[in-house]
Amino acid sequence: MHHNPISVTNLSYDYADGTQALHEINLEIKATERVALIGANGSGKSTLLRHLNGILLAQKGRIVVGEQAIAPETLTQIRNFVGLVFQNPDDQLFMPTVWEDVAFGPLNQGLAEPALTDRVKRSMAAVGLDFDRYAERAASNLSGGEQKRVAIAGVLAMQPQVLVLDEPSAQLDPASRRQLIELLQSLPITQLIATHDLDMALELCSSTIVLGRGSVVFSGPTEQVLGNPEFLRQHSLEPPLCYARPYCQLDHAPDTSPPRFISATLAENPYVSSFKVAQ
Repeated sequence: MHHNPISVTNLSYDYADGTQALHEINLEIKATERVALIGANGSGKSTLLRHLNGILLAQKGRIVVGEQAIAPETLTQIRNFVGLVFQNPDDQLFMPTVWEDVAFGPLNQGLAEPALTDRVKRSMAAVGLDFDRYAERAASNLSGGEQKRVAIAGVLAMQPQVLVLDEPSAQLDPASRRQLIELLQSLPITQLIATHDLDMALELCSSTIVLGRGSVVFSGPTEQVLGNPEFLRQHSLEPPLCYARPYCQLDHAPDTSPPRFISATLAENPYVSSFKVAQ
């Protein structure tokens, strides 16, 4: 396992129309850490994420993933190392059935039967999708929350060391959002989560990076930045809704925990319990 699986040094990127999307980005993400990436629309979050598995290549600066710098000749290894889940599942799901969508990545990695079906079953189980019920269904006929889980399963099937998610809770109902949070909490791999859902960031992530106009304006403990309403307002953000409650400390709150929809499933899940980060 790599101590710092992602290291970004002096990364800058301008779009073709001259818009500066990223400016001198420096950050490191440690192994098994869950990090929130927050900022106003247009702050550069999605642009940064697309650099981490080589969808965009740095115009200036350097990104090291594991022990390899991102470059055209290393893209295959990089994309096996970093799994990117897009905000919109329609951008990721394109095969006729759920089985084929989840199997697509490992099949292209050269995985053959029976290991391929075993990998698909474990990945679907990890996100709470019953193989017998969902394998032959068309992803286009599933709910938004189910499609999101299929997209995550397809990435997990490639056994990445880093999971990068762009607005994973967008368009999810409360039950699906809770399922997603429990899933991400259960996965023992490094995660970078770009989100406007600051309550989710507070619950999931010990560290937070704030982008403002393409630059890192904060990198540190999540509670420190989310508890600073003035700083958040300066960067067009608001404190988490839970901070608006009539008590100061979250652990003073009454127990209003929602039902744990898939916790038991995850606890018994062989994929989660046996998940090994690739060496």
